[in-house]
Amino acid sequence: MVKDLISIIVSVAILTGIAVAEDVTIKKCFGEFSTYAQVLYLKEQDESATVDDALILQNNWIKYKSKLHVYIPHNEIKEMDLWVSECVGYTKDKNFKEAKSKLEVIIELTQQIPKTFKFDIENIL
Repeated sequence: MVKDLISIIVSVAILTGIAVAEDVTIKKCFGEFSTYAQVLYLKEQDESATVDDALILQNNWIKYKSKLHVYIPHNEIKEMDLWVSECVGYTKDKNFKEAKSKLEVIIELTQQIPKTFKFDIENIL
């Protein structure tokens, strides 16, 4: 009986630790990535963005997505991959208007995706 109780307590502690690690990692990755996207957005507005600026965004996304693959579905990651790639392409072509619109979606995704994985009653039920 005591072993069963200890096993349950240990299991709950492990699951809680994993849930906290997931939440912290997702918030941190998307928060930092959002900052890069907002900086590039401002450069796109000024039409001073270069392809190197966009590649910095893409390289940072690649860095963050390697951590996020553990926690979020591949469809979410693939969607962000596509938006970032399109942004890089439009920036390379100096199509600042289109690049800016892609960045608006990227910034929105960096806010919405973490909400879907937040440990909250609305996500549990």
